[in-house]
Amino acid sequence: MKKSSFLALLLACGSLAPALAAERVTLKIAHFLPASSNAQQHVIQPWCDTLARESEQRIQCQIYPSMQLGGTPGQLPDQVRNGVVDIVWTAPGYSPGRFPRSEAVELPFMLPANGVQASKIIWQFYQQALQDDYKGYRVLALHSDGGMQLHTTGKAVRQLEDLKGLKLRASSRMSARLVTGLGAAPVSMPAAQLTESLSKGVIDGALASWELIPALKLDEVTQHHTDVPQGRPTFSITLLGMLMNPRSYERMPDDLKAILDRNSGEALVQRFGEAWDGELARAREMVARDSVASFEPAAYQRLREAGDKVTAEWVADAEGKGLAGRQLAEQLRELSRTAGVEL
Repeated sequence: MKKSSFLALLLACGSLAPALAAERVTLKIAHFLPASSNAQQHVIQPWCDTLARESEQRIQCQIYPSMQLGGTPGQLPDQVRNGVVDIVWTAPGYSPGRFPRSEAVELPFMLPANGVQASKIIWQFYQQALQDDYKGYRVLALHSDGGMQLHTTGKAVRQLEDLKGLKLRASSRMSARLVTGLGAAPVSMPAAQLTESLSKGVIDGALASWELIPALKLDEVTQHHTDVPQGRPTFSITLLGMLMNPRSYERMPDDLKAILDRNSGEALVQRFGEAWDGELARAREMVARDSVASFEPAAYQRLREAGDKVTAEWVADAEGKGLAGRQLAEQLRELSRTAGVEL
């Protein structure tokens, strides 16, 4: 090679080095709630802002709320696995049968009614017992919706008998099983339809998190709110999480992977938990104080007994499918006990 050609090659390589070092990444993120939701406003967008700031703007996000790319919430895991988007925030329970071990997280009366504590327990549980559910995904976070309460229209619920015959919206297969076990009739519908269905009397109430009150203006269509006793496990939770396409991750430069890594996992779980706790507190302030009640200890114990039957049925079903159902349930209980939850 002529000397002049060799020098030209060196110069060309040198000019490419800064461009390679400054490689940029745009992460496409999809979820099923509006852009105004707690998830986007208080977690997803601030998380993206952190990634952009720490990467000197080399990581950018394009967020697609409200299923803007088409499909249903239950199809979000397929969208990220197939590379339609890089990341989704979704509820694994909206995709029945896809994440069978993860249903244990939504078993009745297992987790506390708050965001941070329950989400930390869930993250530990994922690390110990749920990783087989998420082969083919990079799990950035799994967290709680803060726990469910009963929100009803014309009838206050104070004991088990009050639930008989009520039509209650249930957000997942597990919460539907619990509603049935409590003597009510579960109705499945997207969260976006909940307010109108309540106002028109299509349903009598919902087993739902306080967090939905501000987002859906449920305080305007429900008159009664019944919670579990302070410090006791909540009815159920909706498991939520951010899943990433592993190929999207591997395409990132190492220095950008490091930024994503340190802002994911426990750090992101903490973000979600704090955001949900903030919304839970705000929601309770929005409703009239005399419309909120807690179950008396004896009434709560009867609910727990009905929930235990639902858990036993799930364990039997899981064991029949070759899953360690009993072990999963006991492992989650032990993590809750260790965290100080009064089971």
